[in-house]
Amino acid sequence: MAGSAAEPNVPSGSGEPDITIRETRVYRGPNFWSYEPAVHLVVDIGRLEQRPTDTLPGFTEALLDLLPGLHDHQCSRGRDGGFVERLVEGTWAGHVVEHVALELQRTSGHEITRGKTRSTGEDGVYNVIYGYLDDTVGTLAGRLAVRLVNHLIPDNDLAAADGDAGFDFAAEHDAFLRTCQRVAFGPSTQAILDEAIARDIPYQRLNSGSLVQLGHGVNQRRIRATMTSLTSSLAVDIASDKELTNRLLAAAGLPVPASEVVRRADDAVRIARRIGYPVVLKPLDGNHGRGVAINLTDEAAVRGAFDEAYDQSRRGYVLVESYIAGKDYRVLVIGGQMIAIAERVPAHVIGDGVKSVAALVEATNADPRRGVGHEKVLTRIEVNDAAVELVRAQGYEMTDVPPRGEMVKLALTGNMSTGGISIDRTFEAHPDNIDIAEEAARVVGLDIAGIDFLCPDITQPVRETGGAICEVNAAPGFRMHTHPTIGDPQYVAKPVVDLMFPPGSNARIPIVAVTGTNGKTTCSRMIGHIFKSMGRKVGMTSTDGVVIDDRLVIRSDASGPRSARMVLQNPRVDFAVFEVARGGILREGLGYARNDVAVVLNVAPDHLGLRGIDTVEQLAQVKQVIVEAVPKNGAAVLNADDPLVANMRRACSGEVVWFSIKPDNRMISDHCRRGGKAVILERSELGDLIVLVHGRRRMPLAYTHLVPATFGGKAMFNVQNAMAAAAAAYCAGAHLGDIRGGLRSFTPSYYSAPGRMNLTEVRGVKVIVDYCHNAPAMVALGDFVDRFFDDDSVLERPQRIGVIATAGDRRDQDMLDLGRQAAKHFDVIIVREDDRLRGRQPGETAGLIVQGAREGQAEGGRVKQIETVLDEIESTRTAVERANPGDLVVVCVDRARAVWDELQVLAKRAQPTDD
Repeated sequence: MAGSAAEPNVPSGSGEPDITIRETRVYRGPNFWSYEPAVHLVVDIGRLEQRPTDTLPGFTEALLDLLPGLHDHQCSRGRDGGFVERLVEGTWAGHVVEHVALELQRTSGHEITRGKTRSTGEDGVYNVIYGYLDDTVGTLAGRLAVRLVNHLIPDNDLAAADGDAGFDFAAEHDAFLRTCQRVAFGPSTQAILDEAIARDIPYQRLNSGSLVQLGHGVNQRRIRATMTSLTSSLAVDIASDKELTNRLLAAAGLPVPASEVVRRADDAVRIARRIGYPVVLKPLDGNHGRGVAINLTDEAAVRGAFDEAYDQSRRGYVLVESYIAGKDYRVLVIGGQMIAIAERVPAHVIGDGVKSVAALVEATNADPRRGVGHEKVLTRIEVNDAAVELVRAQGYEMTDVPPRGEMVKLALTGNMSTGGISIDRTFEAHPDNIDIAEEAARVVGLDIAGIDFLCPDITQPVRETGGAICEVNAAPGFRMHTHPTIGDPQYVAKPVVDLMFPPGSNARIPIVAVTGTNGKTTCSRMIGHIFKSMGRKVGMTSTDGVVIDDRLVIRSDASGPRSARMVLQNPRVDFAVFEVARGGILREGLGYARNDVAVVLNVAPDHLGLRGIDTVEQLAQVKQVIVEAVPKNGAAVLNADDPLVANMRRACSGEVVWFSIKPDNRMISDHCRRGGKAVILERSELGDLIVLVHGRRRMPLAYTHLVPATFGGKAMFNVQNAMAAAAAAYCAGAHLGDIRGGLRSFTPSYYSAPGRMNLTEVRGVKVIVDYCHNAPAMVALGDFVDRFFDDDSVLERPQRIGVIATAGDRRDQDMLDLGRQAAKHFDVIIVREDDRLRGRQPGETAGLIVQGAREGQAEGGRVKQIETVLDEIESTRTAVERANPGDLVVVCVDRARAVWDELQVLAKRAQPTDD
């Protein structure tokens, strides 16, 4: 959930709540508020702004009675009970919502302690931020927290409207827990993820079930429960066909029961007679022990069990096999090696001479370790018709009281999913039995296999005691091994992760993140170009779209976290370059945990007044998030010439690498003297030289006039972009030769960097297409325009025509500043508007830009003519038609492709034709 409209959270009734949720955001990576994933609620506490908790009679007592775990919350006091002290002394409702949301998650098994509550600056409105493990659980916890706090407020309208029946916390909490259990990973998947997290292997959930990606890009592996990317589909098919499995195992000389497949009850009876009673019936392709009937001793029993087995078979086949007496053992084989062994005991109760069978089942199910399905380490015993019949076969009714010590079975199979228990036997098995199990897994071809043994005693060789392999399972459950009812847990997830990521292998791919007010896309493309020329499969996001290995796969503004996750999911990508915009950070965070290299180009006023970011200092804090996401072995490439960027060095856990176009920067010289790295610009008679400095080493990279993107060294903003790209590439492992070659071969053409200083010619008029849309960008573009004609020796100076615009969601002052800056550099200004007005009236944005341009003209700007042509294509056509050969037209675009196509049409029309 990226965001939502106001959510009133009103229970049934006509009353209005004291607390309402104005907005909900889920951050899926480092963000403006937290280094970790977090839920962000904007809550309005209304009249409670004047009523802290110490003024609410009975509130604290009622809250602690419902959620006693709040006694453990330390809050800012740093000790257990700290939050309760705050409640007693008086704190505000937003802060209470934060802690209640954390505690609700804790009751679902999600231990999270991270949270903070801050004022938005608006009276009674707060930012409530708290961590989560699962985003669904986190958001539901926040909503339920608001409802609970509203309910407990004395004399509120909700209580008056609904009475005691308006909000039943016990029922609501139970529904919350059921949802949490439904969205949670199963115990087997969670065990693997816990091991991956311990090894710093990132993961992404790919669906609502158990399909999970471990690792990034080309290094990724996938799991679904305990099946992995390495699991053979053919082996899974073989294991699903129990009759085929038996034949293969028998052919390998492994002990298996006699068996045959049938489709009719009469045939099942015939085969049972031939094999000899007792027999077992099971669906040929079933699982979890469903439809299995064992120790059938006569024809009636076979006929009675047949229908259930048949119904559980997807293909309608039933396997009849000889019954092997003994205990039920599961041998877990991973990568060809035995990892764990568990004895499985069917669901049962032990008589105490007092309680009936039904009461004993109820007492057993009261064990907090038992839950529904796979939600907990044990499963509740279900008393169904089959269980009642089994109890009756043992001489009891459910109302009878068995003698003390008497075992009464309620299931025939020892599956955990039917209420069975497990006993760890890992270190007790006879070596011959281990060899048989490992060989069975190899015969079937499974990388992870559950081998089911039936034998009197696993400590004795099954070939001598008469035991056999009754089943080979793909995707075996880990619960019986990780959480045995009796015995020590086995850490079976480790060898699974070892299979997918052998020691020394890498689960991640290098990630370079680039941010700044201007220049992000060009710098990102330069970095991507350098590594593409090295043979890397680069995945890149930018405002142009998602590019995979130099192919544009999605055309849209893709500078946000969702696009980043899309790149990390692509199995071809071995290097990622992300353009990171402020909007994505504020909307969802980074979308990934960390970046190896962070590049911050500049911070200037833009997009201010949106999403609570009102000052350029706050904007710098937003962009600083990618610096905070740099690990200790990573690097931040920072602009030493921008004070706001330079201050970000304090937030970097890794290495700081500077770049600067200003000579004699004392900070950089001191930094390099201490062994640091920097990219600097050296002046010489031959031109400006980009130099990489590493400690005492000085490594020339390229003269600026030899870098095509700089237009002969005139586009200083692209000189800075090239320097930042060189520094980032060096930190990410590129060789100097590759960096030099990449800078010299990167061209700002429309086809390699659309909308970024694309130069074309129409009727002798030079036309540049660029996305320039704010005053700081216009300052840089204007400097380039001034330099563009520096070497022009003609007496009549060429004319400069600028087509300018900005987005309607900028502040009025930003629009005025854009016009004022443009007036300093262009002779003619044509003001247009974007198709999307973003809340403005037609002509409103253009009017403000024109006003700013006129003010700039009055202040001595060079502009002589200012006009308005609102349509983007029409304004482009007007500018070109007004220009003479040798003039320069700069078109600041919104729809770069449409403008470029129009320019090609104009150029084609201007070409002479042969008569």
